[in-house]
Amino acid sequence: MSKVDTAWLRMERSTNLMMITGVIGLAGTLSIEALKACLADRFLAYRRFRQRAVDDGHQAWWETDPEFDLDWHVRRTGLPRPGGRAELEELVSQLASTPLDPSKPRWQFHLVDEYAGGSAIICRLHHCYADGMAMVQVMLSLTDSDAARSRRRSNASKQAEPPLWERWLAPAREGIEHVAAASEQLVRLLGEWALHPTDAMSRLSQMALHGAEESTGMLRELLHSLTLPDDPPTALRQELGVRKRVAWCDPIPLDEVKALGKALGCTVNDVLLAAVTGALHQHLAEAGEVPASLQIRASVPVNLRPRERARELGNHFGLVFLDLPIGESNPVARLRRVAQSMRELKGSRQAAVSYGLLNALGAGPVALQAPALDQLSRKATAVATNVPGPVQPLYLAGERIDSMMFWVPQTGQIGLGVSILSYAGRVYFGLIADQHCLAEPQAVVEAFAPELEKLVLLALMSEDGEHLDAEAAEVLLSEASQGSDKG
Repeated sequence: MSKVDTAWLRMERSTNLMMITGVIGLAGTLSIEALKACLADRFLAYRRFRQRAVDDGHQAWWETDPEFDLDWHVRRTGLPRPGGRAELEELVSQLASTPLDPSKPRWQFHLVDEYAGGSAIICRLHHCYADGMAMVQVMLSLTDSDAARSRRRSNASKQAEPPLWERWLAPAREGIEHVAAASEQLVRLLGEWALHPTDAMSRLSQMALHGAEESTGMLRELLHSLTLPDDPPTALRQELGVRKRVAWCDPIPLDEVKALGKALGCTVNDVLLAAVTGALHQHLAEAGEVPASLQIRASVPVNLRPRERARELGNHFGLVFLDLPIGESNPVARLRRVAQSMRELKGSRQAAVSYGLLNALGAGPVALQAPALDQLSRKATAVATNVPGPVQPLYLAGERIDSMMFWVPQTGQIGLGVSILSYAGRVYFGLIADQHCLAEPQAVVEAFAPELEKLVLLALMSEDGEHLDAEAAEVLLSEASQGSDKG
């Protein structure tokens, strides 16, 4: 097992299960026999999914399960009446809170009968098998572009839409080899950091000053990450429990989001993350006063996998810290600040540095990983992922996929996960939250679309949305409010 995959295996805690959870909604009714046949033919074509992860505390490896039983991994279940989204969200929440059996390959598919006139599939897979981008490719290998073909074996040639983060890859890849070569040194430094933080910071500073230009840049990024202050205390940061809650919204047309981004002179990603920030702002504002200066960080995965290796399993991504101005009440000011943070991250080496750090943690002693992970997880309040899915409708075992949603695990003391997924021209937004941090994530999810609508209204009311500033937005919002009151 690779050192990075080992690190993700060892991150497992009862309060934060290292499990990717997804939901696929099907237009028609799927039989359990058809699902098993599809998985046996296509999913198990990846030999890794017949293997279980074994860790003796010194090293971890993959071992074929001699008693592998597909029936154990593929289950059939139903929903209590009325069998709608609320009941499905409750079932997904229960499964997202339930660990996978470590004595078996750590994955399961749960077929839900009679949901929304069709069926639903809940997928659970441990993060040590693959990252989110690799899992998109795995799921694509189960599908086809038409119903007839999906009943036959796929030619496995489909590709996902190029990631939104693709433009970050070039500068990030350049540093990966440098970071990997320094892993042994990083392990020693991390050990010293855990025992003597001040001395370790001094050594890192000296290395940054005297190293080669590339190494200096990488070490400065490492120093920056390690010395970031902890995220401020909010209702979203609490002592974690074992109960997780999930929720997702009705899909939003992707073309509308693209048009909004173009009108306001920013990217689709900027718009979506600003709307998420606005929804979280509304939640905290209802719970009490939110200081205008309040800012939290989201840990954002960045794909480092070369496109030609897109179908390989394993974890090949780094993490960056994105500032979210959660105290900002002005939608345009919020959008501009998110866009600025995104631009600053695009030129950084944070993703490559964090990848090297995970590699170092996987190579280092188990006792070091927990305190190092806790230290890093205190620097963020949420994990935020944005995965571009297929652009056309797909079919699984002959049934059309109507919807997709997924949630990645949080690490350490982080209790909130934000997921954005595009599929067939629509955008899906979902949350997974520790119940202590956010008991009713649906309330935040329901605020997402209204936050986008505010930006649409401002773009329509302004003469030049690209140069619309916060002050002008306040005037326009005031005018819109007065007009609404008169009406």
